[in-house]
Amino acid sequence: TALHVDVRDTASVETMIANVMRQHGKLDFALTTPAVNLRKRLLDYSEEEFDRVVELNLKGTFRVARVCARPMMERKRGSMVLMSSIRALNVEPGQSIYASTKAAIAQLTRGLAVELGPHGVRVNALAPGIVATPLTQPITSNPVWNEAYAKRTALGRWAEPEEMAGPIMFLASDASSYLTGTTIFADAGWTAIDGRFEPQLKT
Repeated sequence: TALHVDVRDTASVETMIANVMRQHGKLDFALTTPAVNLRKRLLDYSEEEFDRVVELNLKGTFRVARVCARPMMERKRGSMVLMSSIRALNVEPGQSIYASTKAAIAQLTRGLAVELGPHGVRVNALAPGIVATPLTQPITSNPVWNEAYAKRTALGRWAEPEEMAGPIMFLASDASSYLTGTTIFADAGWTAIDGRFEPQLKT
C-alpha cells in the first residue's frame, strides 16, 4: 500500500507512520530518499534556494528518521537507511549545497547510530554513484556529459535505479545485523579513482 507523505511537514510524516503502525502493527525498516539539486555556483545561490535544498534533503531526512525511531525503539529492533551520495566526499562546481546536505546526512547517520544502537536500532547510509534518474536527466541527456561521467567510474557506465535495491535490501535485512553507523558507497569505483588519465599507461 502506497502512503502519501510530505517530508517537509512533520505532521504529514507522523500521520504516515501512524497509518503504517495501524495497518501493520510494527515498523521494521525505513528508507529516506528526499533529494533536490539546484545546479548553480555557490555565489549565485539565493538564501531561498539554499533553504529549499537544505529543507528537503537534510531536514526531510531528519524528520522521517526522528519519527521512525520511536516505534523501532519500542520494539528494540529496526533498521534505517538514509540516502547520502558520492557528493558527500567528491564535489564538482555547481553542487556545493547539495553536496553539503549529503555530507550532513552521512554524519547524521553516525549520530543516530550511536544514539539508537543501545535500543536495538541500526542506522546506515547508502551513497549512490551516478544513477540514471530524473534528478540526473540534465546530465544523461547530454551525450558529452553522459560519456564523461561514465568514464569516471571503474565500470565505465551509469547505474540503473534497480541496482541500488541490492545494497538497500542488505542493509534492511539481518544479513547486516552487525552494521550500523556505516556509509556504503555503491558507486562503481567512482570514489576510488583519482581521475582518468589519457593516454593510459601501458602495463
